[in-house]
Amino acid sequence: MNLSQTTVSRALNGYPEVSAETRRRVAEMADKLGYAPNSQARRLATGRSMAIGHVIPRSIHEMMNPIFLEFIAGAGETYSRHGYDMMLSVVDDAHEEDAYRQIASRKKADGVIIHGPANDERRHLLLKKLNLPFVVHGRIPGAESETSWIDMNNRRAFERATNLLLDLGHTRIALLNGLEHMDFAHRRRRGFEDALAGRGLSPDPALMRSADMTEPYGCENAVAMLKGDDPPTAFLVSSMISAIGVARGIGQCGLKAGKDVSIITHDDALSFLPNCGEVPIFTCTRSSVRYAGEKAAELLLAMIADPDAKPASLHMDAELIIGQSTGPVPSPQNQARP
Repeated sequence: MNLSQTTVSRALNGYPEVSAETRRRVAEMADKLGYAPNSQARRLATGRSMAIGHVIPRSIHEMMNPIFLEFIAGAGETYSRHGYDMMLSVVDDAHEEDAYRQIASRKKADGVIIHGPANDERRHLLLKKLNLPFVVHGRIPGAESETSWIDMNNRRAFERATNLLLDLGHTRIALLNGLEHMDFAHRRRRGFEDALAGRGLSPDPALMRSADMTEPYGCENAVAMLKGDDPPTAFLVSSMISAIGVARGIGQCGLKAGKDVSIITHDDALSFLPNCGEVPIFTCTRSSVRYAGEKAAELLLAMIADPDAKPASLHMDAELIIGQSTGPVPSPQNQARP
């Protein structure tokens, strides 16, 4: 390879001064030879912990669900490829700041991922003071240019989904959103409202909900709304799990999804809950949360390798996929009543 022992060692141990091409060549040769660096020696050589931290407050229920686990799976695969371990800490809300301080002071991890950024997010300010590298899964309002983050274009996705329902003739559209103190849900609501405003319509507060995205949440709210005096003809839902509940609620009311009532949901492309087939069950906005985990991990590892690099971000657009759960608004004479 015509490389010195020092250069090879630095390439294997992640030193930032080694070029990407040299790192690639060394990695390919190590793979051919079946070589795996000793993790303890690597920690001593680099002064790094070779671990990435994820601190999860108990109150962030939305993050402690299968969607969060899918993100972790994607991130974990990236950590493993680069010789990093993952440290997952679930803490009481009051101790979240202490957890970050301990990670930094005891060098438990070389960086962390911020999950579930809120509209009034402040964790990034603490991490900057601690000089602890971080990447945000989502975006922090007003801090996009000064932080590294990965996010789906939530506003655009829900604007497109709402416009599809409007094009099908639906004007009584219910929004079953996530917790709206969180940035992603706030942006989805904005997309919904912007699409309605573009057609000269206003959202009906009676058809809007915000809560943890569970299956019962979808079912119970669908039943309650469909039994109302002026029921919705369509539902826009923030989670596949909740959309399954909506479909169950529609069935309990003696109606058929896609014919009597339409559903569009966001689909995180969960590996254990595929919305697939030649024509998927649900019309959806789709963006893989596992892929987001992979890319967030890559962004963070790049920051750790090059501490002087400027903040980087990845803004992903969701696909709009037509499935079986949408159709034209039923004509009044053909509209079934629960």
